[in-house]
Amino acid sequence: MGKQKQQVISRFFAPKTKELPSSSSTTPQNPSSSSSIPSSFQNPPTPPPKISATVTFSPSKRSLSSHLASQSPKPPKLPKLSPHTHNPIPLQSNPSLHQKFLDKLLEPPGPDHPENSSTQNPKLSSSNPSVKYTPLEQQVVDLKEKYPDVILMVEVGYKYRFFGEDAEIAARILGIYAHMDHNFMTASVPTFRLNVHVRRLVNSGYKVGVVKQTETAAIKAHGSNRLGPFCRGLSALYTKATLEAAEDLGGGEEGCGEDSSYLVCVVEKSVLVENVDCGVESGFDVRIGIVAVEISTGDVVYGEFNDNFMRSGLEAIVLSLSPAELLLGEPLSKQTDKLLLAYAGPASHVRLERVSRDCFKDGGALAEVVTLYENMDEESSLDHSKQNSEAIDRGDCRLAIEAIMNMPDLAVQAMALTIRHLKQFGFERIIQLGASFRPFSSKLEMTLSGNALQQLEILKNNSDGSESGSLLQSMNHTLTIYGSRLLRHWITHPLCDRNMITARLNAVSEIRESMGSCKASQDIGGLDAGDGRTIHSEFNYVLSSVLTTLGRSPDIQRGITRIFHRTATPSEFVVVIQVILYAGKQLQQLHIEEEDGDQNLRVKTVHSELLRKLILAASSFSVIENAAKLLSTLNKEAAEQGDLSNLIIISNGRYPEVARARKEVQLAKEKLDSLISLYRKQLRMSKLEFMSVSGTTHLIEVSCDVKVPSNWVKVSSTKKTIRYHPPEVLTALDQLCLANEELTVACRAAWDSFLRAFSKYYPEFQAAVQALATLDCLHSLAILSRNKNYVRPVLVYDDEPVQIHIHGGRHPVLESVLQDNFVPNDTDLHAAREYCQIVTGPNMGGKSCYIRQVALIAIMAQVGSFVPASSAKLHVLDGIYTRMGASDSIQRGRSTFLEELSEASHILRNSTERSLVILDELGRGTSTHDGVAIAYATLHHLIEKKRCMVLFVTHYPKIADITTQFPGSVGAYHVSYLTSHKDEDAVSLKSDQEDVTYLYRLVPGVCERSFGFKVAELAQLPSLCISRASIMAARLEMMVSNEARNRSAKRELVEPTLIYGKEEQEKKQECSNWSGTGGVEISEEINNGYKEFFLNLKAAMADHDHANSYQFLNHARNIAMELISK
Repeated sequence: MGKQKQQVISRFFAPKTKELPSSSSTTPQNPSSSSSIPSSFQNPPTPPPKISATVTFSPSKRSLSSHLASQSPKPPKLPKLSPHTHNPIPLQSNPSLHQKFLDKLLEPPGPDHPENSSTQNPKLSSSNPSVKYTPLEQQVVDLKEKYPDVILMVEVGYKYRFFGEDAEIAARILGIYAHMDHNFMTASVPTFRLNVHVRRLVNSGYKVGVVKQTETAAIKAHGSNRLGPFCRGLSALYTKATLEAAEDLGGGEEGCGEDSSYLVCVVEKSVLVENVDCGVESGFDVRIGIVAVEISTGDVVYGEFNDNFMRSGLEAIVLSLSPAELLLGEPLSKQTDKLLLAYAGPASHVRLERVSRDCFKDGGALAEVVTLYENMDEESSLDHSKQNSEAIDRGDCRLAIEAIMNMPDLAVQAMALTIRHLKQFGFERIIQLGASFRPFSSKLEMTLSGNALQQLEILKNNSDGSESGSLLQSMNHTLTIYGSRLLRHWITHPLCDRNMITARLNAVSEIRESMGSCKASQDIGGLDAGDGRTIHSEFNYVLSSVLTTLGRSPDIQRGITRIFHRTATPSEFVVVIQVILYAGKQLQQLHIEEEDGDQNLRVKTVHSELLRKLILAASSFSVIENAAKLLSTLNKEAAEQGDLSNLIIISNGRYPEVARARKEVQLAKEKLDSLISLYRKQLRMSKLEFMSVSGTTHLIEVSCDVKVPSNWVKVSSTKKTIRYHPPEVLTALDQLCLANEELTVACRAAWDSFLRAFSKYYPEFQAAVQALATLDCLHSLAILSRNKNYVRPVLVYDDEPVQIHIHGGRHPVLESVLQDNFVPNDTDLHAAREYCQIVTGPNMGGKSCYIRQVALIAIMAQVGSFVPASSAKLHVLDGIYTRMGASDSIQRGRSTFLEELSEASHILRNSTERSLVILDELGRGTSTHDGVAIAYATLHHLIEKKRCMVLFVTHYPKIADITTQFPGSVGAYHVSYLTSHKDEDAVSLKSDQEDVTYLYRLVPGVCERSFGFKVAELAQLPSLCISRASIMAARLEMMVSNEARNRSAKRELVEPTLIYGKEEQEKKQECSNWSGTGGVEISEEINNGYKEFFLNLKAAMADHDHANSYQFLNHARNIAMELISK
């Protein structure tokens, strides 16, 4: 048997964990959800001893094997060696257990077998005296009882170990080996790979806790726990939302990207119970409160809103923020729960945790939040009494309390749950910054719905869900990570204030002009051409150099927040503050502050007011002075090397504990060095010196023939020398080691105190970084407009009619793909004239592309960007609503048609006269008649009631008849095409005998054909299917045309008859005036004749048998002749 084969068999016989029949706990399907203590920690299985027997499956040897195994073997004098590995074979310490294993392997156990006894596997727990835990295992069990939903990584020497179910999960996620050790399964990873493995577990949706040793070997040796195990405690907790802000792991290369990591807390209440006025009649059934916290950047978003049965408002928030972690405040309705569970599916790796909010009834939530600020205020006052630099700016706490008091009730409940959740990570202090609070939706910003974000492909494409091919990817030319995050927010929240949009456009125009663009949107009046070029080149050089340097630097926005959380390393602190200091000094070269002081200055470096404010915020003297002050306190070389002992530069009596500890270390070193003179005298060697070998210091090396005192400890030797440690040196080294440990503790406390003092500088540093991010976004928009030759949109004033005029508009994403082959189109919508376009045309003719490009151009204009068109004149819109595509949501119980009508219902409720609505093929999810009717009614409501800008794409030409009801307000258009016939002599031409050339140009008129069979050919449907479909289509068209002709013929017959009948009725009335009873009898006879005549006509048209129709027509002719004769 080969060695490899033997290893396979050894693994086959490895002991496995047994499941207790009484245990009901199972591994949760969602690793992120909270659960009870894993069963492996409550009931760890007793592992069988290692098996040392040769097992045979031969029936003739079964009884012999069982007989030999049942006997108690006598231990041999010399251990047997394995014939394969030549290693000693371990003894059988438990033959009965070995017999049980053989019985189980060779023969199935019977009903009386001991294994089936209920007392075989006793329940094990931390209080069960029948189980003997090792000291380490006891620590793990105690920690697991405190943190049942956390995967614990326990520091043991140079490894982090997993135990029980945690080991099995780690083996599956990390690809490491788990094995049985004493009472638990265990697996391990090296300490220097902690960053990598924690990120992998966290990115899989787990909550990970790191358990470290809370004492060093030197402190343990001098403490009361010298004989026990190392004390351990939970030092850090990690989830996806807290990872980037956490200590030792933030900013790592694996899993660290541009995406935000929001923690979103959701609570709700039913408005049917609380407020009947907001019930189903208004389309809402719940009121939802949310709080979203980006812990790594300090961004806090809150909101409260009414939502409908489909939860479209909540869906828009989730898609816009893309949270990494969801905190659900129970109870939640079934619809809300379904939506959030669908978002946090297994493939998303979004962590989901449920918490109860019953404790926050009757004002408990507000009390919880206010208590947080009271505690923070007390801590800051205590720190202020000790050290002025550690005081937290109370103005920020006051702003935060005011913002909390102005929040709606449900948002306050979500805030209280968020604070309670963040306390276990130590990040609750981020809530104290009131300046970081912002509502999710405001009057100054447009909130795009979830449908608009998906169907317009704003953030991700609809093919594979990546960012490639999206509007964000097309517009993103930022150089920094935090600039990219800000641009994402800009695109998902376009501005609704004309002045703010104009300020951004002015800034983009000036940056673009400074780059030397051939087209400048604004001229700098009163400047010499040469002076203008010089000033612009200087501005462009400074801005480009600053942004380029920032792009090569780490994420300073998350860096300053990590400093605020006191999780930053010294090297990270130095790099972040140095980058901010560099950017500020470079931007000070533009002399914006000096220009503001000199009112008579004719030439200004920067004209845009927005740019001037941003540059002043990033380069203020306060920011530069405080940055230099903070850096002067640290030793940069020690920070780069991670030397915490020499990091703090002591001046003006600061950090006395560090000074005292350093003095103790110096005294211990001096005492140790002074011992060499004693040994020189003792050994009579004047040149004797201490030496170090392989990290062992203060060795005395003498030749082998030199006699030394007997109490000297021999450390190592060579052929000619021996190295010793005298007892006095060992004592002094022990004292030096203890002094170094105390110095490390003092320096760590001083570093933590130094980071606490940074809190009062955090708001202005945060504002400076936000200004740099805004400059990066404006610079990105300028690069976009210059590289793609975009034009500046003209925004009309708010008091003018709503209008959208685009000449030569292009799709911003497809244009970059098709280059010069893209066909531009014009759009002309005006509230006082034509404000609705009905677009028809063939499949794949470009209808959806056209309406999408209009919506994207409007979004880009309100973001503050130049737009892809020859010219654009737009009114500021308050909303863009879409209904496009066909999709269902089976998990949430939504059919395709329900999705369509839900989106249409949302549009009809929320759109206004200042909105843009694009509807693509509404009504195709049901039968033709129902679909046409619903699409017609929806469009009629939008035109008559809402009077908003509408682009309506349809394959139902009948809907274009609505233009007759609203002349001048609705226009019918189609995307043009050319057809060429393959057989011009054919009498009956079918669709497969035509070639279609799409022109992609929007022209007036209605297109009656869709050329669906051409799409079938492109999809490579079998030719037999296509030909059969063509025949079926011809029959249907013939039936429809026949019915139309019959209806027209009936009208031609009925209308003259009705006219004739009216004349006869008048004559009959006149006759009745003078003829008396005889006239009445004549009129009744004529009426009966007419009735019989029309009945025969109706029967003739309804009967498909030509013979019967002829008979009915002949009978009707005879009746008509009789009536004429009368």
